[in-house]
Amino acid sequence: MKKETISCLLSALAITAMLTGCDATGKLSGKADSRDEVLENDSSKEMEINSMSTPDKMFEGINVLQSNKAVTDNNPVMVQRFGADPYALVYNGRVYLYMTGDKVSYNPDKTVKENTYGNIDTICVISSDDLVNWTDHGTVYAAGRNGAASWGANSWAPAAAYKKIDGKDKFFLYFANNGNGIAVLEADSPVGPFTDPINGPLISRETPTCAEVTWLFDPAVLMDDDGENYIYFGGGVPSPDKASNPGTARVAKLGKDMISIEGDPKPIENVSYLFEDSGINKIGDTYFYSYCTNFNVTDEAVKEHGFHMGEIMTMKSKNPMGPFEECNPVLQNPEHFFGLGGNNHHCMFELDGQWYITYHARILEEKMGINGGYRSTNVDKLVINDKNEPAASVGTRTGVDQLKAFDPYVETKAVTMSNAAGITTKQFGEDAVKYGSGDMIVSGITDGAWICVSGVDFAAEGADKITIKALGSGKGAVKIALDSPSGTVAGYVGVSELGKDLKEISAALDSKITGKHNLYFVFAGKDYELYSWKFEK
Repeated sequence: MKKETISCLLSALAITAMLTGCDATGKLSGKADSRDEVLENDSSKEMEINSMSTPDKMFEGINVLQSNKAVTDNNPVMVQRFGADPYALVYNGRVYLYMTGDKVSYNPDKTVKENTYGNIDTICVISSDDLVNWTDHGTVYAAGRNGAASWGANSWAPAAAYKKIDGKDKFFLYFANNGNGIAVLEADSPVGPFTDPINGPLISRETPTCAEVTWLFDPAVLMDDDGENYIYFGGGVPSPDKASNPGTARVAKLGKDMISIEGDPKPIENVSYLFEDSGINKIGDTYFYSYCTNFNVTDEAVKEHGFHMGEIMTMKSKNPMGPFEECNPVLQNPEHFFGLGGNNHHCMFELDGQWYITYHARILEEKMGINGGYRSTNVDKLVINDKNEPAASVGTRTGVDQLKAFDPYVETKAVTMSNAAGITTKQFGEDAVKYGSGDMIVSGITDGAWICVSGVDFAAEGADKITIKALGSGKGAVKIALDSPSGTVAGYVGVSELGKDLKEISAALDSKITGKHNLYFVFAGKDYELYSWKFEK
């Protein structure tokens, strides 16, 4: 054989080895161009070297999808589905938001129906410790045939509380069965699974003083510092002549078990122009009852009371059951801030010494090109005046500043995000599938879809490796980009036919990530799902 022929054969073998990761004998050399190593979920044993040698090629010709909120905005807090009537529970340094699960309905011609709320039987749950990056915990199957409270048709306007009972933290979720009563569910975790401990309504038309309440709904719960607990509810205008003082607000003392009431509910008197949306907070030694005003507020009433139609108003008292006197309006109707109006629903909460107000608006549906009254949740700062009272606050698209930097060196559920495009989330694991809330996974991945985590601090030392957990039958890749979906690329992770169980995939980054960035995971391919991620130094 000529030297030239031998030289060509050796060159060919060398090129083959470079492309396949094998040496000239066909054995794995450990020098494959692939950056990705697939590991078993419960051990460090190497399973295989990913056959996708160049995952970056998967992104050729792919354009990133557009989110339904600006990348500079923090409101709404969730874009993967709607969520209305938010209620905040602060527990162990995290804020849990519970929201009415607005569901889009369609006409026979596929046009969007106006939201009638009649098909709502779930409650959305998300949580955050920085008020910008929110972890999706799913939707509690609260009412309806498959719900925990299967005796009820709907789950509107939730409220949540927790209490230590028999030495263990117990969590309680209250909601309205449309306008005809209040249900209560309980759980051992703020995200469930929730079950019905009494198999019937906590408050109904048969409850004393409640038969005449126009809308027997919209609960709020006070956990007082003396160990007593109270529930506030009600609303509606019995007749036009009673618009200025409907008389439909109620307060009752909750039992020690949180699933019963003690005594008869008591009317909250002189609630001017009450519409709906009970709220309750204690600031200092003063109790602040809050509500949404109705849409019969006259010009004369505006001058007299200082509030407008559909505005959040407060009343104050030194006693949790009143009597209350008028205090300050705190949040005008969403139409005032965003151009689209409707009902107004809120919850005020404190975290790390700062007060906030969460409320719903229609800015998500507007971005989606829908005009059906479907609502999404915002969080903004609540103004506390020099009298230590809630005062007029402002609704924004920008939202609040991130409270602290995000740590990339702990395993993070992929359903934790500040923004996203082109993805969905779904329940993961038996409990979540059965009860609706709990563990979740990023699904519905398509070319150009992405999720974002804001304010991620890699510090000066930086990260040079990432490990993800994923599953699925499809093939694709995940691109790690900095500061925008089309920003600087730090590396790629290839994904290929992982199977039904979670697998770990580790990849060396192309370049070390240092400092603080908004972190984007951009997707190519389909038929795979992302469960978690973690960076390593």
